[in-house]
Amino acid sequence: MKYFLLITSAGLLTSTSAFASDLTKGWSGKAAVSGSTTSGNTNTTDIGVAIKLAKELGLWKHNFNTTYDLGKASGVDNKNRWYLGYKLDRQINDRLYAYGNANYYTDDFGPFKQGSFLGTGLGYQVFEPGPIKWAVEAGAGYRSQKLRAAGIIPSFKQNEFALRSASNFDYKFSDAVSLFNNSDMIWSKSDTYIWNDIGVTAHLAGNLAARFSFRIDHHTDVPFGVKNTDTITRGSLVYTLK
Repeated sequence: MKYFLLITSAGLLTSTSAFASDLTKGWSGKAAVSGSTTSGNTNTTDIGVAIKLAKELGLWKHNFNTTYDLGKASGVDNKNRWYLGYKLDRQINDRLYAYGNANYYTDDFGPFKQGSFLGTGLGYQVFEPGPIKWAVEAGAGYRSQKLRAAGIIPSFKQNEFALRSASNFDYKFSDAVSLFNNSDMIWSKSDTYIWNDIGVTAHLAGNLAARFSFRIDHHTDVPFGVKNTDTITRGSLVYTLK
């Protein structure tokens, strides 16, 4: 029995190790770190981290991305936002694909304290990969958002059917310089959320690149006294994972 348990344990460890290896192999993507600080009349500090990964397995493609932004002004937090997203694509033909996606965010200073979306839809590759790469998506799903308290109005959750559309555009000027412009819109009866992220990436050396980007997050319906739009300007050092 002792030898049987040892052999079984060794087999399970080998299988688990092989499975973990399969999960971690084959990923490509980028990891970026941004930061800035100013001093004088106002002391401000901003730190940002972004990770975007992809893995292809035949007709399937896994897409994972996450961002985190933290900001302080004169020692007081004024930005604390975390986003996590996952999308699974299934190629139908050379240009058309089906997808399922899920995302979640928390925001200490935005109009909504937290939110999530789970949906599915179709995507179309307008331009095949080359100097220009552009894909558009449309679908539907379930949306949940927790509204921030405002005055005498308490915080509460909104759960409802939603429609989604997205655009992912990349243009490669040369081997060293490229531009991206990605946007997403989620519509529901209570609120429409739109974000757009545009930036330029320039290769420095090896796997390192510099990136400058500007992002806008906009909600059409927010509590009284809360701004509809937030913006983030980033200067980042990017590491490409191959």
